[in-house]
Amino acid sequence: MRPAPVKDLVRARAIARSRRAAGFTIVEVMLAMVILLIGATAVLGLLTFGATLTRAAQLRTAAASALDAVDADLEQVLFPFADGEVGEPVKIADRRVPGAPGVVYSAEAVQNPANPREYRVDVEMRWESGGVRRSRSFSQLRLRQIGFGERLRREFVEKSGGFRKTGAAGTVAD
Repeated sequence: MRPAPVKDLVRARAIARSRRAAGFTIVEVMLAMVILLIGATAVLGLLTFGATLTRAAQLRTAAASALDAVDADLEQVLFPFADGEVGEPVKIADRRVPGAPGVVYSAEAVQNPANPREYRVDVEMRWESGGVRRSRSFSQLRLRQIGFGERLRREFVEKSGGFRKTGAAGTVAD
């Protein structure tokens, strides 16, 4: 009857080995935590980077919209149209930028001596951001001519009493 206690001993050792192998050691747990921490830090860094890129894109879009608004406003007000003639350029000072609250611009036109219809327009935009006054300047060339909106009005409303139809080649269809 001796074989029975040997079987029990073998069985007891096998159970003890399986219980030891079933758990994790502290080294394995710490290693897993370090890997998780590195992964979480990388993900948070990418989220922060993405948020920064999004904010920069929003600011650039707002700046482009403000520049377009200034350009359109200059086309309407820089060269006054009176009595069927385009007048001399007016100096613009601290005019609000349409669609951009808190942003103003000033503009002054200087005539090109070589071409009397051509003007260099120096524009300065100013705003306040974070309690600091900021400004940017740029220049553009403009011809002294009727603005686009006025040209359309004259072409389509005054001359024909309404919109005219054009043919395939762009000629006026009668």
